[in-house]
This record gives sequence, structure tokens and C-alpha cells, in this order.
Amino acid sequence: MTSNFFKESPFKTLISFHKLIESLEEIAVTNIDYRANYAKALLKEIEPFPEFRTGIENLDLISENETLIQYLLADLFPTALTNNEIKAVTIPFQNFTFNYTKRFKKIVNEAGIMFDMAIRDFDEHQFYVMSCTLILNAFYGQKIDFTNPLFYDIPNKNGIMNQYRILYNADFIEIIATDKAPALTQEDIDLLMDNYDDLALWKEKFPIESWILKGFGIAILFDATTESSISRLKSNLLKPEKEQITSQENSESIFRSIFKIADLRVGIIIYNAEEDKFVKPSLNDNSLTSFILSAEKEVACKNVLLGCSFENLLENKKAITISNVKKFASEAGNEILGNHLLQQNIQSCIFAPIIKNGLLLGVVELVSANARELNSINALKLDLILPYLIDTAERYNTDKKNQVEAIIQREYTAIHSSVYWKFRKEALKYLETSNENGDYIFKEIVFKDIYPLYGQIDIKGSSNHRNETVKEDLKNQINALIYIFENQKLKTNLVLLEQRKFELQSLYKELETPLKADTEQQMQLYITNEIHPILRNTTTDSAGAILEKNYFESLDEKTGMFYQSRKKFDNAMSIINKTLATVLDKKQAEAQNIFPHYYERFKTDGVEHNLYIGASIAPNKDFDLLYLYNLRLWQLQTLCEMELEHHQLKHSLPYELDVTSLILVFSSPISIRFRMDEKRFDVDGTYNARYEVVKKRIDKANIKGTKERITEKEKITIVYSHNNEETEYLKYITFLQFKNILEPTIEKFEVEELQGVSGLRAIRVKVSNTNVEQHQKKYSYQDLLKELN
Repeated sequence: MTSNFFKESPFKTLISFHKLIESLEEIAVTNIDYRANYAKALLKEIEPFPEFRTGIENLDLISENETLIQYLLADLFPTALTNNEIKAVTIPFQNFTFNYTKRFKKIVNEAGIMFDMAIRDFDEHQFYVMSCTLILNAFYGQKIDFTNPLFYDIPNKNGIMNQYRILYNADFIEIIATDKAPALTQEDIDLLMDNYDDLALWKEKFPIESWILKGFGIAILFDATTESSISRLKSNLLKPEKEQITSQENSESIFRSIFKIADLRVGIIIYNAEEDKFVKPSLNDNSLTSFILSAEKEVACKNVLLGCSFENLLENKKAITISNVKKFASEAGNEILGNHLLQQNIQSCIFAPIIKNGLLLGVVELVSANARELNSINALKLDLILPYLIDTAERYNTDKKNQVEAIIQREYTAIHSSVYWKFRKEALKYLETSNENGDYIFKEIVFKDIYPLYGQIDIKGSSNHRNETVKEDLKNQINALIYIFENQKLKTNLVLLEQRKFELQSLYKELETPLKADTEQQMQLYITNEIHPILRNTTTDSAGAILEKNYFESLDEKTGMFYQSRKKFDNAMSIINKTLATVLDKKQAEAQNIFPHYYERFKTDGVEHNLYIGASIAPNKDFDLLYLYNLRLWQLQTLCEMELEHHQLKHSLPYELDVTSLILVFSSPISIRFRMDEKRFDVDGTYNARYEVVKKRIDKANIKGTKERITEKEKITIVYSHNNEETEYLKYITFLQFKNILEPTIEKFEVEELQGVSGLRAIRVKVSNTNVEQHQKKYSYQDLLKELN
């Protein structure tokens, strides 16, 4: 007997056989002698136990009279069916059973003494409401349908979880109202029907033990393992990826229940049609594995690992069933795949293609450590599962495609989130119109009357630095070649070597002069086409051979030239750009809280950014110039932080580079338009174009009447046109000086006239490094290089 009663119930439960006893009493007075005599004898046996009729409250009476109760229930539990039926006496919805058939008892015994039999996903709330619906249907004549399938999950002796559907027979139950049971009106019943979740209301209308449930029910179970497992698998696969039961253990338990194989393991690979290869599905928790790709992330379909067997799967879309891997591995053509499986202790396996509309989406892998556990017969069970796997694989491919497109949009097309709503609105119009008549002309995306903010941190003298590193690499390479020629002891006399040596010396002298635009390319072609063939085709002594070997090992794989100095410079540039861009992006995400605004960033020889703010960017919000002023202060403070970040970073770099910072102030509102041909925003209109002209030329401008650039290292230059702009920014500078971010000295000067632009002025102020040096960050070049790669 198993008993695990829910603590609270609207019923006071009395286990009673009164209806069965009444039936026996009727049989006892019939003319059928053998039936009457049997009923009389049984009634005499139970006569000392009036509780069998009035109701048993002490459950010990049941266990003490187990045999007698078995005789009493013999008509309901025929001996001929005891090894076939899974049946026991119960109280509906309670975890209470006794008088099992032999098959039921065997199932419970194999589950083990630690097994606690309880209805799956059935809690006290459900039990209480279900019990109340029994009363409503039986006593109040309602027709409430509460026939949700109920299951017992019971493990077998091999640990495989089997699911058993529960059916109840309540013919021998009687429901009786007590004095504590309130009479319900139709309004009360309607209120209950609309408030399933309000357990307090149900307990108010059906107080605890206010009704008597007298009698017994019969629980009839049937093995629904395959159907239930497929349903669970289907429910799991239909959920979004983040909500799926994706752990390997849970996924495999469902397949084990279906195939009834305790050690069954499951894997999957996705087919990439574009590259004709199999790949592991990329889930964040690595919950899905693969036995074909046990060590690799992908494999070409023509790889020798797959052998001849997979040709049948790829060409004919037929499953591969290997019931004995050892035997399979001994056959010609199967050795590599067979041994690969045996190394993973796989003795039998099934590889089934996942196909949609004739296209291969992937392969599901079922493997077992026992030979012949998986075979061509139980492989037919996959027909029940594959439809759901097909939908899942197709959805995986679609989601992957959408993710890739989202990444491309985010990283390469730069439609910022602040303006995405307008693109989305236009796209929805296109979809709605194209469904009607198929003709639609895309409207241009324009944002009018918005205020621009432009800023940049530029790497000072980057072109000169780049040219110097190119010259240094070329000099080192030419020196190395001259040294090889001077120290070679050739086994053949080549007069041409002297000429080549002379030409190399001439090239070296040419590098003492400023680098021309095509110098690097011309020298590269000369060395590649004239010098390298000589080195490769002449025979020298061992010392010369070592020199040549060391020389060729020093060449860059991509360019075939020396790349040591230039690489240090390029790495330093990339690290600076990445570090400063990361600071800007992080701060910019916070700045969106000021007011939604368009933001774009460019990496060149430094980091540039454009900001556009105004009512048309966020029409659902109220715009005020206060947000513009707030964003301007944010921009100045962020450039200060980027300067400080660089100050801490530069001493860790292999090539020390300085930066200059600049802000361009433009107070007149402009319009920007999305250029469909260039897939980017640009200023709109002739007047607004002046802003773009200033942007492109201002960083190379000089202070009026001098040869000095307006930008200087460790200083921020603010370029403006009007007095009110100067007054505004002097307030920001005073505030940042108070915070010890900027130094006290302020420079003011006029900017030289640019082509088509005059009247520009500038403020220049130094960023304070005093506080930073006290809390210097420790950068490691090797760590920075790893992050870069």
C-alpha cells in the first residue's frame, strides 16, 4: 500500500466498500446457487468489520486485512488478468493506492524502495480545485471538463523512466455534504469558474473537510511512454531556445524512454549546404554534442572520416544503421569511421538524415555501448520523432540566418537603434502595400531640424610614423640581402650578383630621402621578382644557406617582405583605436538615457564620432535644448576620459603614439538623409553641406597667422563660430576644471581661413593627468594583443 495524502482537501475521506457490499447482498438472495453461496460466505467473512461499510479512517485496517479485501474486490480484479492489467484501488487525485494487480506490483517493486509514486506536475492547488469540481459535477449538476491527462513517471529496473497514463473509475464513490458545506448559488459557481487561481476563494466556498468522500476508486494505468515522451520532446522543441530543456541528460532521457535503451546517447550535426560540410550546432551551454564530430567543430562531407557509408546518406537521404560497429569497422572502406566510433565506446548506432522538401538539414545520431541495441527494426521509431526534429532543425537554420543578418546589420550597416523605428515603419508599409498590388516606391528616410555634434581623437602624425616604419623595414630587408650577397660562397660564378648588389645599395640610398607614394610597391616588386629568384636558384655553402634560411623565415607570410617595425606600429594603432572606441561605445550607451539620439563611430587613424539629436529622432518624446547642452557636456567629458585612457595606455605599446582631440560646435539645426545608394546617412541640402566641409578640413588647420596646428597632444580643441557658443563651452570647461579633469590654462585663437569657410575660432585646454598618474592602470602589451586578435 502506498499513501501520500495531500494535507488539505474539501473531503473527509472514508475508504468504504459499501456499494460493493450492497451488490453482494443483492447477489446473496438470487437463485444462482454458486454466486449466492459465494456472496453469503464473503459477507460472513467481512461481518466482523463494520468499517468496511461505514468507512475506514484507520488505514492500518486495510493492510491488516489485505487478503480479505482482495477477495472482496475479486470481481473487479480478475485473477486471469492480473499479469496483464495495471490496476489498483485509489482515491481520485490522491497519491494513495492498494490492492495492486501483479503487473502493477512488479512495476512498483522494480522502481525500488526509494521511489515515491506521485502524479506528475500535480500540486496541492490543482488537487484542491479538482476535488471541488467533483462536487460541482456530482452535487450541483455542472459539466466541468477537467480531463487533463494525468501521469505517473515510474523508472524500470534499468533506470529508464516510463510514463503511465492514469484513468479513474469512480463508480464506487459517493459524495455527501456535511453541516459545514455552504450552499452555493449559480453566482458563486460562476465566480469560481472565473477564478481558478484564487485558492482562498475555493476554500471559502468549499471549506476543508466540509464534504465526505465515501467509497473507493480504481486507477487503471496504461503504458504511454512512447506517446508521452514524443509529446514532451515536441513541447520542448517548440519552445524558444532559451526556454528549452537543453541539457544533454534531459534530452537523452526522453530518447531512452522511447527506445527503452538505458545507455542511449544522442547527438546532432547540422548540414551547411553552402560549404558542403557538417557542423556542430552552436548552443551557448554546449548541451548538444556530436559523436561524428567528437573533437572537431566541422568536417567536409568528402572527408575520409565519413567513408562510403555517408555517401548513401547524402545522395539517397537514407539512414545509416550499424548494429555491430566492430564488424562494421572490419569491412573495407569503413575502417576510419568504425574505429572513430569504437574509440568512443560505441558498439551500435543510427545516423538518420533530417530532411525537409528534399533538402538535407542535418543528421541525428543515436549511439549505444551495446552491440545490436540499435538496429534497423527499432530505427523505425525515428519516424515518430523526425517530424519534430525537422521543424527544429529548420528553425535553428532560420534563427541562425536571422542572427547573422542582425550581426551584419549591427556591425556593418550601422542602422542605429535610435532611428531603427523609422526604417521599420517604412519596411512595414512596403510589406502591407506589396501584398496588395506589388508596387511600392520606398520613401527617403530624412530627419529634419536636428543638431549635430562632431568629435574626434586623432593619432598625431600617423602618416609620418607609418612612412618611417615602412622605411625602417625596407632598410633592414635591403641590409639583410646585401649581407647575404657579401657573405655568399657560390659554387657557380654569377656576374649578375654584383649588379644586383649595386642596385640594392642604390635603393638603400633612395630611402634616405622622403618616401614617395609608389616607393614601397616598387621596391617590393623588385625584391620579389629580381632578388628572391636568385636566392632560391643558386647553390651556396652551409653558412650561406643558413643566412638565406633565416632571411626567408623573417618575411611576413602575406606580403613576403620585412614587417617587424610596421607591425609594431599597426598593432599600436589598432590597440589605441579599439581601446578608445570601447570607451566611447560604453559611454555612448549611457548617454542614450539623456535623450535618444543618432550615433555613429568611425575608426581611421584614430576614432571619429557623429551625434545627431532633435525632436524628429524621437517624435514620441518632448525635446528641449537642455538635452543638447547636456549631450555637449557629456561629449567633452567623454573625450577627456578617452584622453586619460590613452595616457595610461601609451607606455605599454610597442610603438609610442600621441593623440589629439577636437570638437566641432555647430548650433544651427540641419537635416540628414539616408543615402540608399551608399547605405549611410549624410547631411541634406547645400547650406548644411558647409558643416561637412568644415568637418573634413578642420583637423589639419593651423592657428591663424602661424604654422602651428590647432590641435596638440594631450589637449582638447573646441572649434566654434559664435560668441554664445564660446560662453557655453567656457562654462563646461570651468566645471571640468573644478573636477580636476582639465588644467587651469585656457588658450583662445582664431583659425586660419579654410576653402569656402572663414570666421572660425577655437579654445584649447589641456587634460589633467595628475590624478591619473596616482592611480595608473597596468596594461600588458601581450594581453592587449590577445584582445586585439
